[in-house]
Amino acid sequence: MIPRSVAILSFEGPDRYSSIGGLATRVSQLARALGAAGHDVQLVFAGDPHAKPVEQTDPGVTLRRWSQWISAQHPRNAYDGEVGKVHDWEASLPPWIIDEQLVPAQARGERVLVICEEWQTANVAIAIDRLARERGLRPDLTLLWNANNTYGFDRIHWPTLTRAAAITAVSKYMKFELAQWGVHALVIPNGIDGALLSGADPERAAALRAAFGDRKTCVKVGRFDPDKNWLQAIDALADVRAGGIDARLIVRGGREPYGDVVFGRARERHLGVARLEYEGSDWRELAQRLAYCDTPVVHVRAFLEEATLFALYAAADAVLANSGKEPFGLVGLEVMAAGGVTVCGATGEEYADPFVNALVCDTADGRELATYLRALFADPVLADELRRNGAETAARYTWHNVLEALDRKIAYVDAIAK
Repeated sequence: MIPRSVAILSFEGPDRYSSIGGLATRVSQLARALGAAGHDVQLVFAGDPHAKPVEQTDPGVTLRRWSQWISAQHPRNAYDGEVGKVHDWEASLPPWIIDEQLVPAQARGERVLVICEEWQTANVAIAIDRLARERGLRPDLTLLWNANNTYGFDRIHWPTLTRAAAITAVSKYMKFELAQWGVHALVIPNGIDGALLSGADPERAAALRAAFGDRKTCVKVGRFDPDKNWLQAIDALADVRAGGIDARLIVRGGREPYGDVVFGRARERHLGVARLEYEGSDWRELAQRLAYCDTPVVHVRAFLEEATLFALYAAADAVLANSGKEPFGLVGLEVMAAGGVTVCGATGEEYADPFVNALVCDTADGRELATYLRALFADPVLADELRRNGAETAARYTWHNVLEALDRKIAYVDAIAK
């Protein structure tokens, strides 16, 4: 059973400073779901150095921005100054967990659940286990270490970590990745906010759809990273257009240098690129700008709030979440919930059923993706079925359902610890 007191330790979190990828979405929504279910949640993350160190936000959720003194010297994002932050967390977090969370809970006759995320917290988990044993408190602690990605696996001392904590993973794909290191893991999938199931904001979606006009429009959002198969997306667009379909791709990436490679490929394939930049987050301005962009590739360089992003997903003919290596594929589920058509890869996206609720690419070949896009564009019935079945799939992956799975996995972890 999930204890009332829960601490989640993750470099990423809800601040823009620490919202880098899917991990930020995972821990923020997991914390909110646990808080809404009546748990007392401490979300510890490398937050904005200028925000309050401790802040009560959603019901039952306390944000704790750790290592702010280091973040102030490294203003780019949560991973800026990573080495110093990792050392600070290893030294300062374990005693805080023991003294401020575990000891008071034991006095109340309660247990504590601590969930550590990613390689940066591996030694934190090891130290928490050691201190809890030294203080005679280990029976009152359920300690999980969760893998969302393979980054940093080579920095972890696996024998010590597996003795200290139960290992979990967000997908069967990640479970198999861990097995390559001789590590057994329990699979607890990510979830989505149940509120997303109401779909995208209809006014925003309609405005964006009108801005697209009659052109077939694909959207791709994510970090500029080779794992995201950006070149496949560019090649597929070029192939589709070469076949006479007036299609375009709207891109929202990061500031990673690999973006230069992506747009270099676009130029090689004779695809014009327009950069769309504006201040603020006015979705009406986004729609107006998109209506006047006529290049095959549109690079949006502006902050897109969640409601606008989901409206973009719903309005597009397809959303290219076609990663070659995706531990879970949270974006694909969000697209489904928003009412969009998901195109994904074939690694951690275990919810994807090819040509039933999504288009699934098995390769990084642009010709494969182009083949599926041409079929989608030519078949409105297929598009409608993918949207409808996708929405039904998303409903099975709400955090409410995931918490039920987490509850049962914790019951097993506690049983074998006795």
